[in-house]
Amino acid sequence: MTGRMLRWCGFTVALLIATGAAGAQQVGSRVGQRAPAVTLPTLDGQPMNLGERTGRTPVVLHFFAAWCSQCRDQMPSLREAVRRYGNRVTFIGVAVSANQSRERARQYVQAHRMTHDIVYDERGQAVERFNVPTTSYVVVIDRSGRIVFTGSGSDLDIVAAAARAL
Repeated sequence: MTGRMLRWCGFTVALLIATGAAGAQQVGSRVGQRAPAVTLPTLDGQPMNLGERTGRTPVVLHFFAAWCSQCRDQMPSLREAVRRYGNRVTFIGVAVSANQSRERARQYVQAHRMTHDIVYDERGQAVERFNVPTTSYVVVIDRSGRIVFTGSGSDLDIVAAAARAL
């Protein structure tokens, strides 16, 4: 494992331990809060301001990594959500940089036939701003810019999550 991946894993474990001990502590972005704005490069290096995407249509952010088995497990649900709602909801994949290069993210996107927008969070800006606890994390933002759902895990129903923003 690389140092970056070890830090990511250590962060996730520490967060899980802290939230388990605290019981009521919120993990991740808070439902009801305004979604933070952050500008990230696409896989082609073009800047994309995520804040400009909210307010036009609902947005689904999917934080993923090529090495994340839960992210791979979510792919059928994500593809179905894009198929059903892609004309009414903006889907943005956020490739985290923990143990993942831009090229590795690009290969993953091609292998999984991801057709929606993808950005590369090289410096962890979106991870920090959205308080992302782990990969496979999904944030759903309604048209007004408020977070209406967050969740993660192999069995997350992204179709149902996306429907919450409509």
